Order: sequence, then structure tokens, then C-alpha cells
Amino acid sequence: MRNIKLVISYDGSRYKGFQKLADTDMTIQGKLETVLSKLTGENIEITASGRTDMGVHAISQVANFKTNSYESTNKIQKYLYMYLPEDIVINSVEEVDERFHSRYNVKSKTYVYKIDNNEYPSPFTRKYRAHVPKKLDVKKMKDASKYLIGEHDFSSFVSSKSKKKSNIRSIYAVEIASKDGNIDIYVRGNGFLHNMVRIIVGTLIDVGHGKIEPNQMQNLILAKNRSIASDTAPAKGLVLYDVKY
Repeated sequence: MRNIKLVISYDGSRYKGFQKLADTDMTIQGKLETVLSKLTGENIEITASGRTDMGVHAISQVANFKTNSYESTNKIQKYLYMYLPEDIVINSVEEVDERFHSRYNVKSKTYVYKIDNNEYPSPFTRKYRAHVPKKLDVKKMKDASKYLIGEHDFSSFVSSKSKKKSNIRSIYAVEIASKDGNIDIYVRGNGFLHNMVRIIVGTLIDVGHGKIEPNQMQNLILAKNRSIASDTAPAKGLVLYDVKY
């Protein structure tokens, strides 16, 4: 049995998320498994580093699957390129050790949240940046983000739909870059809860608008109460940027 690793980019705009669903074929996992099953003649099931939500994008999603097929990695990549929709692209295909697991072996993930902070949004990035027309104070946002670094219980920043047993996670770095009215917020950690990055971003936006003072971020974390944090930022601004093993 071979273990095949995929690195995948996708535009999540028209999909119901990564995870396969019983009532629709419009998922990233569903599209991948359908094509791979046709190629190999097997019932292929893939595992990913994480399940991005509906409308969320990826530059470097990682997945793996087991197969008895002897097709070369080059043939697999070319076949996927030929038969997948054009908004899903396989960046690389690699045969890896049988013990490799795309989710359990993750050491860190980086997400980037993209904001268009101009008064009027660009039509060319409307599907990939959340438009926030009111000017944001980036310095205050950077000051607030420092309180997120380290190991914390992020219960204030997790969707009520989350079924995780523990809301404790470690954030290693938060970097905020601003240029020409575009703001990119990079968040790197050992793992993320459901909607965690989008709720963090929503809170940082409120900081940038003066609704929350930067030092209040610490109180929000300690409260462990979702109802006192800010609204969840729109899905279209979020991109799975990098996964490290």
C-alpha cells in the first residue's frame, strides 16, 4: 500500500467547504476523491491537514491518501490537472512514508486573512478580500495581537458549533502587513478551532475601529466566553497559507 501526499491550492468561493458532504458534490474533498477513484479504480478516501469552511481558500493545503495503484506521481498530478475543476490545482504529488498523516503530523499551520481597507473595493479581489471601508488603526491591531501569542484557552474565539474536547491552542506568531489599503493578517499556530482565526480577525477589526482597546484582548482571552468577543469575519478573506511538518 502506497501513501501519496498532495499539496493543493483552491479557490473556495463556490464550494461548501473542504469536507465531503452527503447532500452535495460541491466540496473540495468530494471533487478530489471522485477523480482519484476513477484514476485508480479504487474507493479513495483522502485525509487533509484541516477542513476549511465554506468559502475559505487555500494556497497550500496538504492531504494524503492510500492506494494500491502503481501510477507514477507524475501521472497522478497530470490526471488531476486534466479532470479537476480549474479552481482546484495540485501543486505537487509525492510518495511518502506509510506513517505520514497529513493531520496528526502537523507541527504548525499559518492562515492569512486578507482585508481591503479602501473606501471602495477592487472588483478583482472582491472574492478574496473582505471589504472594510472604515479606516483601521493598524498599530492598535498589532498591539492587541501580542496578547494572542502563547498557549491559551481560546474559548472566546471558537464557534459554538465546535465539538473539540479542549479549546487550548498555541499561537506562535501574528504578523500584520499593510500596503496600499490592503491589510494581511498572518496567524501561525499549532492548530486552530472552528472559526478561530475569523473571530480573532473580527476582534482585531473592532480594535482597529476603536471599539476595543488593545489591552482588552487579554481580558477577552481570560473570560473564555464567546459572547463577549466580536463577530466572525467573512469567510472569503481567509486563506490556508502554509502547513509545516
